[in-house]
Amino acid sequence: DGVITDGRTQVDESMLTGEPLPVDKAIDSKLTGGSINGDGRIVMRVAATGSETVLAHIIRLVEDAQVAKAPIQRLVDQVAAVFVPVVLVLALITLIGWWWLPANGGSFETALIHAVAVLVIACPCALGLATPAAIMAGTGVAAKQGILIKDVQALELAHKVDIVAFDKTGTLTVGQPRVTSVVAASGISEDELLRGAAAVQRGSEHPLARAVVDAAQAREPDGGGTASDVQAVPGRGTQGVVDGAVWMIGSLRWMQELGASLGDLAPQAEQLQRDGATVSAVARRSKDDASKVELVGLFAFGDEPKPGAKEALAALRNRGIRIVMISGDNQGAALAMARRLGLNDDEVMAEVLPGDKAAKVAALRAGNDDRTHTVAMVGDGVNDAPALAAADVGLAMGAMDGGAGGSDVAMHAAGITLLRGDPALVAAALDISHKTVRKIRQNLFWAFAYNVAGIP
Repeated sequence: DGVITDGRTQVDESMLTGEPLPVDKAIDSKLTGGSINGDGRIVMRVAATGSETVLAHIIRLVEDAQVAKAPIQRLVDQVAAVFVPVVLVLALITLIGWWWLPANGGSFETALIHAVAVLVIACPCALGLATPAAIMAGTGVAAKQGILIKDVQALELAHKVDIVAFDKTGTLTVGQPRVTSVVAASGISEDELLRGAAAVQRGSEHPLARAVVDAAQAREPDGGGTASDVQAVPGRGTQGVVDGAVWMIGSLRWMQELGASLGDLAPQAEQLQRDGATVSAVARRSKDDASKVELVGLFAFGDEPKPGAKEALAALRNRGIRIVMISGDNQGAALAMARRLGLNDDEVMAEVLPGDKAAKVAALRAGNDDRTHTVAMVGDGVNDAPALAAADVGLAMGAMDGGAGGSDVAMHAAGITLLRGDPALVAAALDISHKTVRKIRQNLFWAFAYNVAGIP
């Protein structure tokens, strides 16, 4: 970890925050080890190494949460704790009763045979198989549906879950920025705006650049060329020459530095930002008149909900489960996405740092209604690992088809791994837990009923 002493850039901090959009960094900005530098050249003064880094702190949070999690008393242990002493007492009573029975003539051998018969008929084979047989069947069914259950305790607890906390980015959303709005200035069409911006951005690895190129190709799969003299301006944007004119796409701050006024587009830019979108502007400067820079359009970037995410949340709510979304994103973006997912504003916790997510899970468990809740946490990133470990049931989200996958750290911290990045698997995992526990109880009932009938 460190602090920038020279230069400016954009840094991919998705490892830490889970958010896919790069963050602007300038002199005195803090940098986290493990994040990825963008286009700019920077000089960093090291401020923390080894066990003092942010990443090491996250690892300690995970380890502390895993150690603090109390082991579950198995249902069969509770039954056996009562059953075994009772059977031993009954066997002893049988021995003494038959030994002293006048009709038996005080034969110890006959009394011992009857006592042993009680012990044999009560041999708890069915009790011993009741739990592992059901768990083996339950985990097998889960695996066929793409649910990997690594922790049997998680399987036993999941049926009690009454609160499910979701990470936002990569769990409920695709986790990759996409163009959500294209706003063209007067005198230029949206197609022309997209074509020119994509030409400038085509060779860039910046996530917003890829989003622009993807949006352009969606309209014209075979159209669009590549700009010449393309230059990345660190911390500001990219510029290049398209059809003899210099096109620039970047931050609104850069447009102000270039002297390009938002003009009639200002209200739309403000509204898009209020809705939680990241806004970039496109300007054009003629080679003939280098002093004249005109703004030609705006792009709004945002994440998109995963297919079926809204329906998956509704299915959980219909089961009487409370839904909470925990995000490191800003309040505006988190609330905007929550509304698209059918969540209420009071079901959103925004701007939550990685270390604080575990504390939020603990607060949800404690509740404010004088009763303890069972909390499941669903996440996919390194930043979610402490919360996954701290929750009663941690579910790590894998990859959507063709998409980015969950981190190995998250999967290690969670008791259940969803091998596909489908939020509907959360309800499926809870259902399998419910049916497995019900089957364990059914097995124990019949094992106990057999003994109740057989021992007398």
